[in-house]
Amino acid sequence: MPRGPENDFQKAVLDVLRIYGWTTAHFRPAMTKHGWRTPVSGDGKGFPDIVACGHGRTIFRELKAAKGRLRPEQTMWLELLERCGADVAVWTPDMWTEIVSDLGGAVAA
Repeated sequence: MPRGPENDFQKAVLDVLRIYGWTTAHFRPAMTKHGWRTPVSGDGKGFPDIVACGHGRTIFRELKAAKGRLRPEQTMWLELLERCGADVAVWTPDMWTEIVSDLGGAVAA
């Protein structure tokens, strides 16, 4: 199970997705003179961290550290996607066994 910063958790989730044959999209922030920014257009602010397609599914996942909180724009996106029938969830590191199982694997005890 990954422990540590949200970036470590995100890398671990992306690694598991690749191992189990999912195709993924994640939009990384970049440092600008105004701080960290993720370049988006339209209404992209708050879009989920990961979109993945595989095994007949498309999933949208917001990743949060153990004590992370959703920002209003993240909640808006997740609720909108869910109303449109998307497979949406918020994942935290303490859900690791469930995450790996959902993506197609099993975790050794």
